[in-house]
Amino acid sequence: MKKRNVNKNSENTMKKAKEINKNLQEISLKDVNSIMKDLETSSKGLTSLEAENRLEFFGANEIEYERKNPWYIYLLKSFLDPFVLILAVIVFVSYFTDILFAAPGEESWMTILIILTMIVISVVLKFLQEYKSRIEADKLKDLVPTTATVLRKDTGREEVIMSNIVPGDMVYLAAGDLIPADLRIISCKDLFISQSSLTGESEPVEKLPENRGDIHEKGVSDLDNILLMGTIVVSGSATAIALKTGNETYFGTIAESISEDRGETSFEKGVKSVSYLLIRFMLIMVPIVFLINGISKGDWLEAFLFAISIAVGLTPEMLPTIVSTNLAKGAISLSKRKTVVKRLSSIQNFGAMDVLCTDKTGTLTLDKIVLEKHLDVLGRENDRVLRHAYLNSYYQTGLKNLLDLAVIDSGLEKGYEDLDKKYEKVDEIPFDFTRRRMSVVLRSEGSKRQLVTKGAVEEMLSICSLVEINGDVVPLTDEIIDKVMKTVNEMNNDGMRVLAIAQKNDIPDEDTFSVADEKDMVLMGYIGFLDPPKDTAAEAINALQNHGVKVKVLTGDNEGVTKKVCKDVGIPIDNVVLGTDVENMTDEKLSKVVEETSIFAKLSPIQKERVISILQDNGHTVGFLGDGINDAQGLKQADVGISVDTAVDIAKESADIILLEKDLNVLEQGVIEGRRVFGNIIKYIKMTASSNFGNVFSVLVASAFIPFLPMLPIQLLVQNLLYSISQIAIPLDTMDEEYLAEPQQWNANDIGKFMVCIGPISSIFDIATFWVMWNVFGANTVDKAPLFQSGWFIVGIVSQTLIVHMIRTRKIPFIESRASTPLMVMTFVIIAIGIMIPFTGFGTYIGLVPLPANYFFWFIGIILAYSILTQVAKNLYIKKFDSWM
Repeated sequence: MKKRNVNKNSENTMKKAKEINKNLQEISLKDVNSIMKDLETSSKGLTSLEAENRLEFFGANEIEYERKNPWYIYLLKSFLDPFVLILAVIVFVSYFTDILFAAPGEESWMTILIILTMIVISVVLKFLQEYKSRIEADKLKDLVPTTATVLRKDTGREEVIMSNIVPGDMVYLAAGDLIPADLRIISCKDLFISQSSLTGESEPVEKLPENRGDIHEKGVSDLDNILLMGTIVVSGSATAIALKTGNETYFGTIAESISEDRGETSFEKGVKSVSYLLIRFMLIMVPIVFLINGISKGDWLEAFLFAISIAVGLTPEMLPTIVSTNLAKGAISLSKRKTVVKRLSSIQNFGAMDVLCTDKTGTLTLDKIVLEKHLDVLGRENDRVLRHAYLNSYYQTGLKNLLDLAVIDSGLEKGYEDLDKKYEKVDEIPFDFTRRRMSVVLRSEGSKRQLVTKGAVEEMLSICSLVEINGDVVPLTDEIIDKVMKTVNEMNNDGMRVLAIAQKNDIPDEDTFSVADEKDMVLMGYIGFLDPPKDTAAEAINALQNHGVKVKVLTGDNEGVTKKVCKDVGIPIDNVVLGTDVENMTDEKLSKVVEETSIFAKLSPIQKERVISILQDNGHTVGFLGDGINDAQGLKQADVGISVDTAVDIAKESADIILLEKDLNVLEQGVIEGRRVFGNIIKYIKMTASSNFGNVFSVLVASAFIPFLPMLPIQLLVQNLLYSISQIAIPLDTMDEEYLAEPQQWNANDIGKFMVCIGPISSIFDIATFWVMWNVFGANTVDKAPLFQSGWFIVGIVSQTLIVHMIRTRKIPFIESRASTPLMVMTFVIIAIGIMIPFTGFGTYIGLVPLPANYFFWFIGIILAYSILTQVAKNLYIKKFDSWM
């Protein structure tokens, strides 16, 4: 889990944001001519040459989220791993002992070559996987350039790529435009701006050329004459001057905070702690082995070489490779399911995730508004209501929102496409967010004039004095209003957004109309809109819950709509907490509420982040799915930040995982893949930790009681190389279904217990091998040392290679649970090579000798006994601690 971390960079970013806020406040107070003078521009804009020079000086108008590292940085980082560095030091030392200071004719490159092979395998695999992952993430960059309209002295109005906007540019804005930079308004008409992606405010705000009220009490987004980069023009038009571009904008400060170091996940910290534990273990045991062998055998150079070989054996050099390859394989697997992994370590958090927080729109729902019902005031389907709604939406000239488009689509299905031939628009009264309605005045073929109005129910009732019932127009009484509101509330509770439709025929014979004409109207009925749940949402949520993941909805939408959708997809709706409730709760109170609540509605972006943080403080691994600017901090705060390829750039940059389809079924696959990846990493860590713990005891016993080295340094290195190669197939292994059914989280204490309980088992059979070779085969003198070493070489390579099959499952290996084919093949290929080496010329070169046939009876007995005792110990361990992998 991640905690809030306010570091030096965060403080600098906050300081910069305050400076920008103060600067924009000062600019908002200045008159336009002073601003133009400061920016050395005019009302006619810049010349093309001036714009070009400024672009070179200020840089492209782009948000730099983080600097992309070249390939050689990734390669260098792959080398800068503690285990690789240890092996590099050993290579350096071996050069002196085996080459530089070796007796003439006895120089040997074998040790160096074997260790270098290990280094190359580890580094190359890690580099290829991580660099490839970065390239895949970069491919998601939007290739379609966004443009803006500017005024240039020499060319007039022209469309330019948004990245070419510079301070001093005169920018023209119209409905639907994205604000390309931080701007100061020069003039505007009916200008309303949606700042939801930046501030989380659901309602657009009106902007004006001059400020209203005391600006010192306002935040930067509340300044009336300042437009912020990344916001959107909902309606109206404006001319404005560009003040700041790129990372100097207010948006840019948010991007800088997102690009800061996210800190390490619990998994990364856990791997690092185990790594340093094994390194400390090695640094303690190697000098002890060196001293015992030097003192007991008197050959200090040979003791030193043996100690170096033990150091190599105790160095889990494949750990970074196993981790990287597992994560990369998980990323490749998810990419086939249309999911791109930007941050490899997040795959494990996917598997550990036990709470998924998600928005509602487009995730649980289709993100497509449909007109579900068109009713008269008595609640009956009525095509006249739909016809008038269609006329209103069709003839309005403002920006048609999703509701208008849904009305038009529904009207076209009814065959209303020819209505434009029967009606002519006379005038319209545009929508504004105070009235929350809009009207059109139409003239029909018979010169009949009609005012048709559509808007929020409460505002529409305030301008209606009559109502149409069964074709008759009657007074609108309080009783009828109560019936209307009852029906509307029922529709709201069903998750619908409701608008009322009204009209009147008795209107003046003139061409210009105003808000004052919206009175004494006839209420006709209402239309209900729905963003319906996706067909797969209920199935996906059920699957996530069956895999131990609770789904919580964090939305800015209202309670009624949210409850309806959640009920349809199977999310509990018993308890709904609103943003106002969250705001008034202490952290202690909220920590209890988040455990009992599945729906949080009317939340601001800060409240979303707070809910996620409290869940993390409660010990949960939290995923968050979001796609807006206002989701960026939540995406960063979550253990797994998930976004979609249609999201704003800052959301994609903040995310760890990017879905090419906004579908919860993909998340279930990600959870399963994350658990498989984590399981394969843990099996290597537990296997390595327990094997190293057991091997140390074996080496100490052999060093203390045997008058020769139990294995030559070169033999240890070859054995370790073979063992390391056998583990390359671990990322291709499967996990038992029972393991994948529950969230899997890092537990450092469990690894320590496992190492102490399981590790000594291998020592028992190593010592048994020593006894057999010493007493049964008479390998108890220096002359017979090669026979002794050959016997332990084979037992060691086979037992170390087989242990993965014992550890990978709670069940009986090979019978109740089998490893994947690649791991099985790799295991038995390495075992076969290990057994054959003493019988080859290479075996003779490294000091091994062929073993007698009856040795293999003892060998089989030792390996069988080892496997049986390990299985018994496994069952006892599971019974006592109720855990294994």
